[in-house]
Amino acid sequence: MVVIYAATNKKISCGTCIPVAGGNMEFTTEKLRGELKYMESMANHTSWHAGGRAEFFYKVADLDDLCSLLSCLPEDIPVLWLGLGSNLLVRDGGLKGMVIAIAGVLDELELTATGQLHAGAGVSCPKVARFSANAGFSGAEFLAGIPGTMGGALVMNAGAFGSETWDLVTSVEMLDRNGKRCERGKEDFVIGYRHVELNDNEWFINCKLNLVRGGVDECENRIRTLLAQRAATQPIGQFSCGSVFRNPPNDYAARLIEFCGLKGKRIGDACISEKHANFIINQGSATATDIENLILYARDTVRQRCDVELIPEVRIIGERIDGHA
Repeated sequence: MVVIYAATNKKISCGTCIPVAGGNMEFTTEKLRGELKYMESMANHTSWHAGGRAEFFYKVADLDDLCSLLSCLPEDIPVLWLGLGSNLLVRDGGLKGMVIAIAGVLDELELTATGQLHAGAGVSCPKVARFSANAGFSGAEFLAGIPGTMGGALVMNAGAFGSETWDLVTSVEMLDRNGKRCERGKEDFVIGYRHVELNDNEWFINCKLNLVRGGVDECENRIRTLLAQRAATQPIGQFSCGSVFRNPPNDYAARLIEFCGLKGKRIGDACISEKHANFIINQGSATATDIENLILYARDTVRQRCDVELIPEVRIIGERIDGHA
């Protein structure tokens, strides 16, 4: 295992005691094969390109390595799973505990002749969409417009263009804090709009999706059409998290924010997009505090002027720079 003190990029020998919240935590197991960083900037791992440092950041080597890590982690160490960081804001005070990065690692894709797709939690949603389309199976095209991993899509029931992730799911495989695996059916979960109820300390490692036979050209044209629509209506290519707020019942968060005259509103280098009001853009040097304050300003303004409570879709975690969560 490679251990790096991220603040200096200095490598540390395996088994070295690393201070954790005033104590020490020691990785001595020879089973770990990934890369461990201490005090890693989360701005390097989120689509907003902003945020504080993670106390520990572990890039897993594979599923066996992940199971080994979980089995040796102290019970009192908080754990955060990270995909592509596209729906995440880490406050500037940073995170205590362990960030486990799985994007591009748990990335298996297998498709049966009957259209059952097995996808790892670390594979990107656009890759799932294109893999399915190229094989001539339809149903997953909407995933091309979701800039995250399948694990994140499962956690929040991500959706686009009228479709949602759990519309396709038949079963999932989970991993718990002790490194033990189990399979569960769709009926084992309470699934809602941008939300799935999960047990604490249990995470998705793969899923099975049910697709239907379709023409390759038809599927690929559908993807091109959806991506063109996305590019025409959303600020693609800028630092954002995607949609900031869930849409309220029978309305759209973007419409309400625009109605309140907030397009272009800035706090620091964070700005509400002129193209789509439910996007907040980091225009270069925005801090997580700037972004969070702009989220709160938009929420409070819509509540006061429209009597609607907007619920953030983005996950906001960590400590503020004043030391409070």
